[in-house]
Amino acid sequence: MPAPRRATDAPGNPPGRRPGLREQHKQRTRTAIREAALQLISEHGYAKTTVEQIAEAAGVSHTTFFRYFPTKEQVIVGGAHLEAQMRAIMATMPPGLGHFDLIRRFFTELDRVSADDPWIGNPLRRQLIRSEPLLQKTFQAESDRLISGMRQLVADHLARDADDFALGVFLDAVAGVAFRIAAEADENRTQPQLETTLRAIDLLERGLPLD
Repeated sequence: MPAPRRATDAPGNPPGRRPGLREQHKQRTRTAIREAALQLISEHGYAKTTVEQIAEAAGVSHTTFFRYFPTKEQVIVGGAHLEAQMRAIMATMPPGLGHFDLIRRFFTELDRVSADDPWIGNPLRRQLIRSEPLLQKTFQAESDRLISGMRQLVADHLARDADDFALGVFLDAVAGVAFRIAAEADENRTQPQLETTLRAIDLLERGLPLD
């Protein structure tokens, strides 16, 4: 089981590492921009909300906004934030794990970190990604980029080439089922997402028996 989260941990920081004052300031600024964006979008709609309005509501300059988020879409999608979490989690994985144990531990830790990060599960954010075509496109592009990055991280941990065919098939299968379960969890929360994902990984490990 993963170690309990320390009070000094912050979403997006490597588990167990105390964030410095600069990191804390950056996290507060990032959170202020996100919260301002959601508030304005909920009042005026996504298309009518501008970067200038978001920056003003967050109490930052236009230039500061773009230091944290390259586009308005990235404020909502936030792929770089998740990528940092993924890298931090993989850095904590012990050596010698097989590929199935590694991916199970990764999803378990990612679920723990995500549970402590209200932004990832924010209902309005999720609804916006589902309903806005530009956000859907951005989210898909970020998902593809994250999967590619994850492939390199897993390859490095397993001491395999990132272009290894078997590794690619394995990760494509895991990513496919994980994204499907996540999409269903958005619509219906009757079954825990992590539990279902781990069951699916177990099924893959057993060779996909149907009985």
